[in-house]
Amino acid sequence: MEIYNNLETKASKEFKDLLNSQLSKSKNLAEGKIIEGKITKITEKFVFLFIEGLKSEPVIDVNELKTMGLSDQINLGNKISVLLERIEDKNGEVVVSASKALKIKGWDKLVEAYEKNTPIMGKITSKCKGGVIVEHIDTGSLMFCPGSQISDKPLKDISHLMNEPQKFALIKLDKIRGNACVSRRQIISSNKKEDKAKIIEKYKVGDVIKNAIVKGYSSFGCFFDVNSELDVLVHLQEISYSRVNHPEEIFNIGEKHDLLVISVDKEKQQVGCSIKQLSPDPFEHISNYELNKIYKVKVVKIMDFGAFCELEPGLTTLLHSSELSWTKKNPSAKKFFKVGDEISCVITEIDKEKRRVSISHRLTEKNPFTLLEEKYPVDTIVDGTITSINDYAIYVKIDGFEIDGFLHANDLTYNKKSEEELKKYKKDQKIKVKILEIKPDQQKVRVGLKQTEQDPFDWFKDKKVNDAITVKVLETDNKGLLVIPEGSKIEIHIKKSQIAINASDARPNRFIKGDRIDAAIQELDIKKRKASLSIKLLEELQNKEAVSKFSSPLSGKNLPFSSLSDKLDKKDKKKE
Repeated sequence: MEIYNNLETKASKEFKDLLNSQLSKSKNLAEGKIIEGKITKITEKFVFLFIEGLKSEPVIDVNELKTMGLSDQINLGNKISVLLERIEDKNGEVVVSASKALKIKGWDKLVEAYEKNTPIMGKITSKCKGGVIVEHIDTGSLMFCPGSQISDKPLKDISHLMNEPQKFALIKLDKIRGNACVSRRQIISSNKKEDKAKIIEKYKVGDVIKNAIVKGYSSFGCFFDVNSELDVLVHLQEISYSRVNHPEEIFNIGEKHDLLVISVDKEKQQVGCSIKQLSPDPFEHISNYELNKIYKVKVVKIMDFGAFCELEPGLTTLLHSSELSWTKKNPSAKKFFKVGDEISCVITEIDKEKRRVSISHRLTEKNPFTLLEEKYPVDTIVDGTITSINDYAIYVKIDGFEIDGFLHANDLTYNKKSEEELKKYKKDQKIKVKILEIKPDQQKVRVGLKQTEQDPFDWFKDKKVNDAITVKVLETDNKGLLVIPEGSKIEIHIKKSQIAINASDARPNRFIKGDRIDAAIQELDIKKRKASLSIKLLEELQNKEAVSKFSSPLSGKNLPFSSLSDKLDKKDKKKE
């Protein structure tokens, strides 16, 4: 107590100095600051640090230091930089972090590099979802590089890039979250841009580039590789003087072609080239060709929709698949000829404005449908072979021609059960058919089988409505009678309501199979092949005839007591 009473004593002065020393040290121990700690103890799991001014020794996980690459620094007496997170937590312990300290130190350098837009050195240490983890070589800070920023072209394998020191560009920093995003692609593109600028300086308008290699296609042109140092685009309009829908119609990957430089844009670092301008415009010679005349053309490329043919070098036209054959449906040019073949074609159209020439291979031969019409006019019966059958028709190849006639199921038989009749026929079966219709312009032929025989309905040609005919009963049911007129092959159904005048007599069971009965023609349409019969109508007609006959003035006088009423009237008058 005497120390405090006399502050001038030696003991008081020592205590005062010690207290001031501790107070000054504690002022530097603010939370959030980076401080140094001395390793005093090492266990299997933890490293203990002595930090002057703290009442207890903070602890760091050994794995944290090893992850940071500080395994070689885990020795007694070594000093380690740590971030003071808590001077005292709820348990009264000091909380520090070596990794966070390293991150903060590195962050300052990253901010400086980002602000100055200078590349940083890093190495890819591992893969992660959406990209890779990059370690900053100077500070050990971990950064994220998206997959799209690894290279300027897709890479299936990046094993050659792992753990290799290389330059990265900082493209995003989030100080609050402490996240950094980098790009390797930006560095590559920047280098290429500088190199490309030097390469473009070599080229000028009018230069001819030899042996450029076809690299790829697009809907607007074709890309060429020039001397393995420059990619150039030949626009669709600069490929050929002829119309080109897509570059793949003309080129194959890997082909070599000469190019003419027609533009150089140093700002955009683009070189425009042309192929067609290396040769004179062949369309200037189009006046040498005439419509509807046969010319020899060379097949230069075969496609699914036809073939590209050359009238002369540089003057290419499309031979569409529809113009290959008169008789083949959806033919493939591959089955007709191959690249390099010289074939005959007819020029069908010349459009100078659109710079388009249309040709036809089939027109070099006479229309076989016209020849068929000349040899076999309509109503001619011909031999044929069934080529195919579907649910509603048969196709018959006419002998002597590569032409299939269309035979509808309705034209197989006069019987209404045409679907059942269709099942009787098979592919490759020989049959006779009648030519019903030929349309040379549409390449269509319609044939019929039933028309090769006389139409059973012709039996009605000399008949008319109300005529009485004799029929034979084939079947009876609750709905009526199925009958066939004598001398005919036409089956007709008589409705129940048409069996008798009296409803009580209109009973189908009055008749049995084989009965011969008379009926009247109720309806008749020869063109539509429609007829209906009625027993009731015949009775009505017969009654009408009888009434008409016996109600005439003369007929009544021949009947007994025909004048009895007259005599009685006269007798009564006399009595009066």
